Amino acid sequence: MIAYAAAADVARNFLMKLNDAILYPLISLMMAAALLVFLWGCFEFIMAAGDPGARTTGKKHILWGIVGMVVMVSAYGILTIAVGTFGLDIPR
Repeated sequence: MIAYAAAADVARNFLMKLNDAILYPLISLMMAAALLVFLWGCFEFIMAAGDPGARTTGKKHILWGIVGMVVMVSAYGILTIAVGTFGLDIPR
């Protein structure tokens, strides 16, 4: 029974460190990249008011930026649910 508790603590500590050092920062970085793609698409769309081809490219960047942000918010939510399920601490 003691070995099981020790193994569970080791696993819990590993998951907490993995979340703190890799997963949450990676989600934040990807969210920032998606936001930049979205903003770049908005810039392209506004600056190419007379060129339909460039406006289409801007629309695509806007769409994929929004998709990326939705995916990252979903990943953060799923990770938060998993952390709460396993009783780990959520970094702030």
